[in-house]
Parts: sequence; structure tokens; C-alpha cells
Amino acid sequence: MSPNERRSAGLLLFRTTGESGLEVLIGHMGGPFWAGRESAAWSVPKGEYGPEEEAAAAARREFEEEFGHPAPDGAWVALGESRQSGGKIVTVWAMEAGLDPAAAVPGTFAMEWPRGSGVQQEFPEIDRFAWCTPEVAVERLVKGQRVFVERLCALVADGRGPSAHDGP
Repeated sequence: MSPNERRSAGLLLFRTTGESGLEVLIGHMGGPFWAGRESAAWSVPKGEYGPEEEAAAAARREFEEEFGHPAPDGAWVALGESRQSGGKIVTVWAMEAGLDPAAAVPGTFAMEWPRGSGVQQEFPEIDRFAWCTPEVAVERLVKGQRVFVERLCALVADGRGPSAHDGP
């Protein structure tokens, strides 16, 4: 990894239900910029890491920071990388697990708000989580992350789900 290259890693949880089939757990980005937006305002729990950290360790750390609880135990399925429009490279794994979105205790960040006011306010990194069908998730996720849901759907359809893969 070059020193100027920005990278993020994340963990996309999924479950199968009798009602809607496959569902994925995604989070609505917190802060005033995303408030009131639904389309392209959600994310896989993920975050940046530097050259001294392994991508899988960053994905585990970021899941805990954003969801507020450690990632569940289970097999991880590599969903690969995607370059987002801003140039950041995102690496994501999927894992089959069931968590209650209401149990989330998201981490926070501080920013000046309103801009130019000199007042620092705290906002949740992710203000809510939800289980979504792949169709809904693809509509809600930021454009650069939609490919991970598509890749997961292809793996599940091909029968190459998590039981066939070891975790990182």
C-alpha cells in the first residue's frame, strides 16, 4: 500500500429469512450531511486503516466502533475490493450472522456545526442500522459499495456461501 493511498475495510453481515430470503445489515451514516437522506446515504460498517494494520483487523475494529459491539464469530467470505469515486479502495468481507439493529451503540465523531459557528458537536458515525433485502440495500448504499451486495448475491446463488470459506 502506498503512503498516499486511502483504504477502508468493512464487514457486511447477512442472514437468510423465510420471508424475504437474503438480507444484509447496513448503517445510515450519521451527521448533518446525511440527515433526511435515504438513497445513497447508507454504508457497510467500515473505516480507514493505515499501512501498519491488516485489512481484516481493520474491518473487525471498525465493525466494533460503528456497531458498538464486537463482530460476531463466524466464517468470513471475501467480497474483494472496490474503488470509490473519491479514490479510496474499500475491501469488504461478508459473514452470516443475526444481530439486533436496536442493540447498536454507535461510536461518535466531532465536527463544527453549523459550519463557521465555531461550535463543535458530536454525531454518531452511524445513526441507525437495518436489515434490508439486496434490492433495498443497493438503492440505499453509496454507489461505490453496491458491488459488495451484488457479489454476495452471486456467491449465495452459486451455492458458494460462507460454509465453503475460512475466515481471515
